[in-house]
Amino acid sequence: MTDKTQLQGGCLCGAIRYQTSAMPFAADHCHCRQCQKHTGAVVASWMDFKTEQVSWTKGTVNEYPSSEYVRRGFCPDCGSTLTYRDTRHPDYTTMTIATLDKPSQVQPTYHIHTDSQVSWLVIDDDCKRFPQGCTEESNS
Repeated sequence: MTDKTQLQGGCLCGAIRYQTSAMPFAADHCHCRQCQKHTGAVVASWMDFKTEQVSWTKGTVNEYPSSEYVRRGFCPDCGSTLTYRDTRHPDYTTMTIATLDKPSQVQPTYHIHTDSQVSWLVIDDDCKRFPQGCTEESNS
């Protein structure tokens, strides 16, 4: 896909919609406890964009300050997890891959916070793994 490719997505109820003007520059699976609790899943899959590449076409994301610098975005109507934002990196927007209309368009290339991975989850892929975060490739 080219940089002109637009991805589209939104929340479960349709109150929030977005589109992107490019493919993400990174995508990962995060196993940290905060992502697990925020999404209600044992792993969260994220994609990273430059903020100007994301356009909100319907609705407004609410944010919860989950730590000093992290804001986790969700739909105020249905509660769908949509975004992760680190206030120290205002030029980047991280979004959940599962909210894409076609989530198979984006494939993660690495796992982060695998030290928090649940013991019964067996991962059989060739993605790189990082016990903690990977600041070079992701801000999730």
